[in-house]
Amino acid sequence: MAALALLAAPLTHAAPQVVELNQVPCQFLESENGVNQGFKSSKIQDCEAINAKSGDDRLAKSKTITLKPGKTIFRVSNKDVPYELGFWLRGATLLSRATLPSVSGGGLTTGKTQDYVVDLKPGEYVYSCPLNPTPDYRIVVK
Repeated sequence: MAALALLAAPLTHAAPQVVELNQVPCQFLESENGVNQGFKSSKIQDCEAINAKSGDDRLAKSKTITLKPGKTIFRVSNKDVPYELGFWLRGATLLSRATLPSVSGGGLTTGKTQDYVVDLKPGEYVYSCPLNPTPDYRIVVK
């Protein structure tokens, strides 16, 4: 009888939440409140130098994204960066990197958009692009 009740129950699958992120040289636009800082970069070292000067200040003013737990699609686009980019989401601390889910990948050539799918658990995360060095922007899942 219990099996019949289980079969009769409607299946509900929440649609995944979608987070759209756009990369321009040395930054994610959404993280910096939609402000394109106008940085110019033709190689990784350009962003490393820019972030050494302005990264801490920009991070202090950046927007923390708050999300709900569950399946999440990070839809990341390369907007006019002339070299291949990637995306890396991980726990905010060394310990949480071992306990929280992460997702990463590359292949984002100029003009390309790619989806990165992860099942988020409650906690604090950071995300960045190691190939287009950006600050470690914050995400809180609760």
